[in-house]
Amino acid sequence: MRVISPLILTALLLPLAAQAEGLPRTSAPDGAQVYLIAPADGATVASPVLVQFGLKGMGVAPAGTAAENTGHHHLLIDTGVPALDQPVPADAQHVHFGKGQTETTIALSPGTHTLQLLLADQNHIPHVPAVMSEKITITVK
Repeated sequence: MRVISPLILTALLLPLAAQAEGLPRTSAPDGAQVYLIAPADGATVASPVLVQFGLKGMGVAPAGTAAENTGHHHLLIDTGVPALDQPVPADAQHVHFGKGQTETTIALSPGTHTLQLLLADQNHIPHVPAVMSEKITITVK
């Protein structure tokens, strides 16, 4: 798996953030759902952690791809939901999967962590209504 520095991602996404005010929001179809397949809520796991993403009622498309009823995943780690009318930040707590990935392996320190998925459109802006999973809690041993 190739890892891109959060600083590089932030530099690449800053132009989008600056334009966000003028960007339209993308509608999500009724019943669209994103969810974590693994790990399960309450699981005790070893690091690195395999995280698998699920999606119903929409398709996955790489960032920058404007296709109806599609988006790409963002994994929120130990953080709350970001502003839903702006591009999702790119940092260690807001991990982008702009190539259309549907799983990842992440290194987490021992202890309790929260994970949540947020789907966003071609411009990294969450849909209307927002398509996000329940927040789960895991323990890394």
